[in-house]
Amino acid sequence: MVSRVIPVEPFDLVIFGGTGDLARRKILPGLYRRFVAGQMPKEARIIGAARSDLDTAGYRKMIHEAIHEFIAEKDRDETLVQEFCKGLEYVTIDAMGEGGWKEMAALIRQDVIGAFYFSVAPSLFGALAERLHLHGISNDTSRIVVEKPFGRDLETARELNAVLAEHFEESQIYRIDHYLGKETVQNLMAVRFANVLFEPLWNAQYIDHIQITAAETVGVGGRGGYYDKSGAMRDMVQNHLMQLLCLTAMEPPSKFEPNAVRDEKLKVIRSLEPVEPHHIVRGQYDAHEGEPSYREDAGDLKSRTDSFVAMKCHVANWRWAGVPFYLRTGKKLADRASEIVVVFKEPPHHVFDADGKVHRNVLSIKLQPNEGMNLSVTIKEPGPGGMRLMDVPLDMSFAETLGDNADAVPEAYERLIMDVIRGNQTLFMRGDEVEAAWSWVDPIIQGWEARNDVPKTYDVGSQGPTDAETMMRRDGREWMDIKA
Repeated sequence: MVSRVIPVEPFDLVIFGGTGDLARRKILPGLYRRFVAGQMPKEARIIGAARSDLDTAGYRKMIHEAIHEFIAEKDRDETLVQEFCKGLEYVTIDAMGEGGWKEMAALIRQDVIGAFYFSVAPSLFGALAERLHLHGISNDTSRIVVEKPFGRDLETARELNAVLAEHFEESQIYRIDHYLGKETVQNLMAVRFANVLFEPLWNAQYIDHIQITAAETVGVGGRGGYYDKSGAMRDMVQNHLMQLLCLTAMEPPSKFEPNAVRDEKLKVIRSLEPVEPHHIVRGQYDAHEGEPSYREDAGDLKSRTDSFVAMKCHVANWRWAGVPFYLRTGKKLADRASEIVVVFKEPPHHVFDADGKVHRNVLSIKLQPNEGMNLSVTIKEPGPGGMRLMDVPLDMSFAETLGDNADAVPEAYERLIMDVIRGNQTLFMRGDEVEAAWSWVDPIIQGWEARNDVPKTYDVGSQGPTDAETMMRRDGREWMDIKA
């Protein structure tokens, strides 16, 4: 299998926050991989911009070191690393003042695609957008990329959208969610809409329930100050899990183009029913075997912020009437694993004696760390002694299926940045989508605050609070184990 790489047009990409952790760990190593793959033209330029008092030579040295740190030796070619770094520029910039903007304006070409990545705090978005416009750096073909959080509630999301809209059209704004750049997430759409095997069964008649999990083994660490003002609901459910739910539940778009896809996702969000308090479990990891508690990590021994959320929700339309969607995310859990699990109903009539065992087809779409899909099917257990049934997996992992080409599959940030350059907004959130998500989430959070709700504790390395298991058992169901 040969990977087909299509080069993009020449471009200038400015990374505001170009010395930050995200730029060093994900954005620039990802761009290096695209450079090696032949997708970046020689005329492309990448410009780092930050407060740090660096020159271009110092920035090139920093990124050279970052590539060595975050890209495995087998995937590095020193000659190509040096060639890539020669294309980097740097400008010391004052986001809230005038320092560095004339130098920036002198670097940016008006006859190529201009993209501006706001890898900074949302409080700086408005100032950056204003100065790009004021100094004539941006034009009608420019694109801006903004990182989450997209507000912390509906009001602040509307304010943020309004600030960006003062200087850029919606078609120029790319709200990035790296989960949507994962190969398996996009394969979810291919599995649904390109295979007659699945789409006729993708409804309440055949599906019992759906589980969406995003589990982490890390705690809040050095992000305690930020995270304690956010929590799992704002940090993960409102964006990442909401997007996965939309792609799983949406109707087939008329065609695979940005607004058609995003229109269908918006319909899902607007169809979500309010969540009852007894259908939500909040958790907070506790000290365990020498590991600090969430409250210790956050520096607030009375904190009521959630590091874990599990909930049951419903999409109120004909396709999904009566089918529960169970969402779950948390930190310091048993394993790092993100997946979508589609559990189909039992056959309407049991022909075979199954010894009381329940046999169901289960489609597991694994997002990380081992991307792939697994379909559980029921077969006869080999050997004599009657018709005994067993469940076996039809397994497809990218690493095994693609073989030597598995390493060529772009990581999420690589794909999404190239989509920005191409002007393809399919995998990016629209402003009305963000606001609709907050409209659903806000009442849930306000309910917690009104009830003075306290998160349930759970051990580090566990499956989460036992209340989450109880919530499922009330419905006669069980969570899939959290394991990679």
